[in-house]
Amino acid sequence: MKNKMIFGFHAVTSRLRHEASSVEEIFVDATRNDRRMHDLIAGAKAAGVRVMPVDSARLDKIVGTRRHQGVIAFASQLALARNLDELLDAIEGPPLLLILDGITDPHNLGACLRVADGVGAHAVIVPKDRAVGLNATAAKVASGAAETVPYITVTNLARTMRELKERDILLIGTSDDADKGLYEADFSGPAALVMGSEGEGMRRLTRETCDVLISIPMFGSVESLNVSVASGVCLYEARRQRIAKEG
Repeated sequence: MKNKMIFGFHAVTSRLRHEASSVEEIFVDATRNDRRMHDLIAGAKAAGVRVMPVDSARLDKIVGTRRHQGVIAFASQLALARNLDELLDAIEGPPLLLILDGITDPHNLGACLRVADGVGAHAVIVPKDRAVGLNATAAKVASGAAETVPYITVTNLARTMRELKERDILLIGTSDDADKGLYEADFSGPAALVMGSEGEGMRRLTRETCDVLISIPMFGSVESLNVSVASGVCLYEARRQRIAKEG
C-alpha cells in the first residue's frame, strides 16, 4: 500500500497515537528544541519509529510549503472503511453522514473532517469529480480526523444518495432559499447532511435528490457561513437531537 505524507503536530501525533505501526519515518526540524517537539520525538522513539532531524529548508522542499510546523511523517494508509456498503453494515444505531458536493478548498475539507470527527459522524462522502481530495494540506487542517473518519469517494453522487434513500437514510440538504429552517429538521433518525460549496452550493441533481432542504438562520449582516462552520452548526444540532431522544 502506497505511503502518504502527513505533516503538522496534530496530524502526526494523532497517527502515532492511533496507529503508530503504520508510521514508517518522521522528519523533524533539527533546530526546534521545545517541549512539543521533545514529546513527539519521545513518543515516536517509544513506538520504534525512526526520527530524522533535518534542516527546515529540506522540510519546505518536501511539503512544498512552510506550514509543516517542523514535522513530517510518511505512513501507510489506514484501513478505514472505504466502501459505503461495508461502512453502513457496520454502524450500530442510526447513521449520521456528511455529504460534501463541490468542496475544492483543502482547508475547508480538513475543517469539515475535524467537525465530523468531533460530532461523531460515521463518514464523509464526496464525489470523485469537483472535489479537492484528501491531500496532505487537508489532513493537516483535520488535526488527526483524517485518520479516524472514513472518507468515501464515489463516482456518481446522485446515485449514491439514492442508494442511501433505499436504506431509509433521510437526505437533508442546506440552501439559503429553503423554506424550512435548521431547527425544524428531524435529525434524530438515520440522516445525511448534504452541503454544497460556498459559491455555487449544491449541484442541481444533488439538490433535487435531497428529501428536504433547510436553511441556517442568520441574524447578522453576512448572508452565509463558511461550509465547515455551517456543517458544524447542523451536525451538532443533529447530535443534540439524538442525545435528547436517547435521554
